[in-house]
Amino acid sequence: MKKFWQICWHDYTRHVFRKRFIFALLSMPLFVALMIGVGFLSVAIQYDGTPAGYVDHSGFLVNAKQIPAQEGELFPSVELIAFADEESARAALDEGKIQAVFIVSEDYLTSGKVKQISVKDTEADSDFRAFLRVNLLANMPDNVSTRVLNGPVMTVESLSGGKKAGDDNIFGVLFPMLTGMVFMITVNISGSYLVQSLIEEKENRTMEIMVTSVSPEQLMAGKIIGNLSIGLTQIFFWMVIVMVLLVVGKPYLPDFLSGFSIDPQFIWLTILTLLPAFVLVGALMATAGATTTESREAQQVSGLFTLPIFIPYWFVSPIIMSPNSPLAVGLSLFPLTAPVALPMRAGFTDIPIWQVSISVGLLILCAAGAVWLAGRAFRLGMLRYGKRLTWKEIFGKA
Repeated sequence: MKKFWQICWHDYTRHVFRKRFIFALLSMPLFVALMIGVGFLSVAIQYDGTPAGYVDHSGFLVNAKQIPAQEGELFPSVELIAFADEESARAALDEGKIQAVFIVSEDYLTSGKVKQISVKDTEADSDFRAFLRVNLLANMPDNVSTRVLNGPVMTVESLSGGKKAGDDNIFGVLFPMLTGMVFMITVNISGSYLVQSLIEEKENRTMEIMVTSVSPEQLMAGKIIGNLSIGLTQIFFWMVIVMVLLVVGKPYLPDFLSGFSIDPQFIWLTILTLLPAFVLVGALMATAGATTTESREAQQVSGLFTLPIFIPYWFVSPIIMSPNSPLAVGLSLFPLTAPVALPMRAGFTDIPIWQVSISVGLLILCAAGAVWLAGRAFRLGMLRYGKRLTWKEIFGKA
């Protein structure tokens, strides 16, 4: 067991402490920060805080209320200034004191007609629409006006009554979807390191020396766990950054993200499902690496094992609409689709314990079998430099 951990630690540290790993670790947060910064900058450039004017011929905007300011609002609504007539409003527009003029018709309350005058493209029309809604509801009770402006609070509840999703916790619905994406990213990152390590050591004959002091199964198991830990390190680092940003930037987040919460049971289900799934897919990739002679070929073959993982996303609508259907249950039991299908179902229904037990049990058994298969492929192919090992030979008699 000591040798297993030594191999695991060696494969982990040989990549983690390299400059290219640090660069890859920081590149994703920096890229996301750059995209957010560019988006923020584009909005800031287009934002014009110059007031807008309006001329009310209908008379209902006498003593009009301004749009209430929102807490943490980065780009507040423009101030709307009343003018006695259209001539004075146009004069202010020509002088650049206002960015647009809105002429409210006499029969606005029945026709809803408003004319906009501006010398350039402006976003003030959306603020003026909100301004009209606020004042149309000015004489209504506060609870009625608030409900009309904010709309209904919709909550979707599963038939079992155990799962609820509303506008304030939509993140609970999105999180199961994101879990599968994170799993695929981690598998691809870890798999590339694993296959690269196997091909390099196979080409420089390092494995011939290692196999004299450790069994092929221990060697492959240590390499699989060590290289998978590299991907988990990256994902853990990225998730910590995301959680810090969510906590720090919570006042500025949209409503559907500001009330995010994650069910602890879902976290445990995800851990029980993803850990053996990581080992399973990693072992299959290691087997592909042991059967090939070139790094490029190994990368192409190992990539095929990630295709079944994406299958639940092809059927995301049937799974959401009917999470207990035979299709959804079948995908959550099949080992290569369970890592995505099972958490996806858990976001919309309560999964029976027996289904979780069977799914996790199959994943553990398949992971152990895949590690054994990788060890066998390595043992048969470690001396076949320049010659490909066939799958028939792997499954054949020793």
